[in-house]
Amino acid sequence: MHIEDGILPAQAWITWYVISALFVVVGIWEIKKRSEENLHYKPLLSMVGVAVFVISCMHLPVPVTGSCSHPCGTPLAAIVVGPWATTVISAIALFFQAIFLGHGGITTIGANNFSMGIVGGMSGYLSWKIFRKFGSPIWLAAGIAGFVGDVMTYLTSAFELALSLHGNVSLVKQWMIFFMGYGPTQLPLAIFEAIFTAAVIQVMVNRRPDLLPGIIISGNAKGVK
Repeated sequence: MHIEDGILPAQAWITWYVISALFVVVGIWEIKKRSEENLHYKPLLSMVGVAVFVISCMHLPVPVTGSCSHPCGTPLAAIVVGPWATTVISAIALFFQAIFLGHGGITTIGANNFSMGIVGGMSGYLSWKIFRKFGSPIWLAAGIAGFVGDVMTYLTSAFELALSLHGNVSLVKQWMIFFMGYGPTQLPLAIFEAIFTAAVIQVMVNRRPDLLPGIIISGNAKGVK
């Protein structure tokens, strides 16, 4: 997912910066609003931001894409602190990874944040909401969210690469070629992220339900399954 500097042409990475910035602005507004309503929200946001940074640092290079595979952490973040706030902490994590660890690049933060923070976080959150609405157990809904958000991150990253680099090849064909490059490393990681997300959310519900937003808990937390 960490697309490196020099892979995308200027028109592409500038466009992704603009699109990503729109989501980040809304995310900043949400953080400000929720911080005023709940004094515990900022410390929780900081903790989740660190988790996203660490989780998304565990990367495996994918030579055929000029990128790498790794868990994302953004589906988990979206469930805990909200999908809009997740776009902000994802952008911050990607910035520090590019500066200090050489993961990704400065010019590609917009594209990388769109795939990991925006699409990954929001698709995971939407999956969580749908499964919970139909009465799914918390651990299963969270696990599905982790898997879907992870896979959607890499489908989006492959699309970003294909959109700029498909040349005379069909866009859809090049998209699938890039995604197949991710597949051997990313699908096992997506399963790992599903298990990890399910475990973390279930433990938080059982032990610290006070840290979770009201959408997770209704009534007595000890009765939640």
